[in-house]
Amino acid sequence: MTIRPTTQQLIHTLDLNFMDLPGAIASYLIPHTGGAVLVECGPGSTLVNLTAHLKEFGLAPGDITDVLLTHIHLDHAGSAGWWAKQGARIHVHPVGAPHLANPEKLLASAERIYGENMHSLWGEFLPVPQAQIVVHQDQEPIEIEDLLFRPLDTPGHAYHHYAYIFAETCFSGDIGGIRLAGLRHLRLPMPPPEIDLELWRASVERLAQEQRRGAFTRIAPTHFGIYADAEWHLRALADLVQQTDAWVSRQMAADPSIEELNRQFIEWTEARSQQERLSQAECQVYETANPSWMSAAGIHRYWHKTRNAA
Repeated sequence: MTIRPTTQQLIHTLDLNFMDLPGAIASYLIPHTGGAVLVECGPGSTLVNLTAHLKEFGLAPGDITDVLLTHIHLDHAGSAGWWAKQGARIHVHPVGAPHLANPEKLLASAERIYGENMHSLWGEFLPVPQAQIVVHQDQEPIEIEDLLFRPLDTPGHAYHHYAYIFAETCFSGDIGGIRLAGLRHLRLPMPPPEIDLELWRASVERLAQEQRRGAFTRIAPTHFGIYADAEWHLRALADLVQQTDAWVSRQMAADPSIEELNRQFIEWTEARSQQERLSQAECQVYETANPSWMSAAGIHRYWHKTRNAA
């Protein structure tokens, strides 16, 4: 298989300006000889912003031939059905694929979390026709025109999560944590129902092994942007997973309510932010992009349903 060499300049970071918040959700545009690929497509509520960005590059929605999803959560994949209607193939983890074709369970789960804010946050979620869903196995090469991607099965945030390696860049979805505003500060997005810190630790180590052997030098979390310090990022991420695991074990030993756990988690997160000298404004951006109450709910479920189920 011969693939034309690629460079960082081929990857364009598109800010979806989610809820009028710059730098919260990215979609990555990669041109090729027959159009372009999107890594992540964001929610339906940001389609106007995304299509406006495409116009800046002289592209129409129909020029997007393929969308690669790290996983099917609405902030990453909510508009996938709309892109399928424009003709794009939707690439996804095998565990997530059935929920794109038949999204009823996915939407019901999200409705329980977001309630009346569901539509304003995420917009419309259309099913993806089965014929346009492309399922890949771990490490299976994905060749699209002159581009080559490699998916890595990386559970921990969700069981159906892929990171993609392309052109010395790792698109890390949510398993790579949240890193905003160019800062060296990471947070873990831990919404219910599928977080698993033990799996998360293993996935981070897998990415670190890939980085050490030279598979990539840059890391691109969906939240947000491309960073040239992948080695530092993954080392800091491994430390954060370890710290979070230890904190969860201490706090959950007392079996707090979700409300009490949320209060404790906010205090712990604020202490970390102060230690790393984040401003109040920077903290607010992180909190808006990754609300603490969602992580508290995810931790509570993880402890009772997985970690301490026995």
